[in-house]
Amino acid sequence: MTRIKRGYIARKRRTKIRLFTSSFRGAHSKLTRTISQQKIKALVSANRDRDRKKRDFRSLWISRINAIIGQNKQIYYIYNRFMSNMYKRQLLLNRKIVAQIAILKGNCIFMIANDLIKK
Repeated sequence: MTRIKRGYIARKRRTKIRLFTSSFRGAHSKLTRTISQQKIKALVSANRDRDRKKRDFRSLWISRINAIIGQNKQIYYIYNRFMSNMYKRQLLLNRKIVAQIAILKGNCIFMIANDLIKK
């Protein structure tokens, strides 16, 4: 049997993987075995951190709402009481929108809080 040189297919596969890791530092972008390990690690991290980002934003919105509500000395209101009263009164605004209102128009939040307290 004649000798078959397999360089072309294997090189094409390695090059495709190498393009993914071209921005990595050191051996992580040069050595084939390390490249494949780093690619797997990068994809796992990306998937995990997409979920993490959602959690982080939710906690950011909660802290913003709590900070704005606790700022006013006339009405003492805390976050959990504010949100539960909003849902009882069927003011279905999600935390992202309430946080944006709190930052851009703080007076609107105080008006909503006063309205919730009166009822």
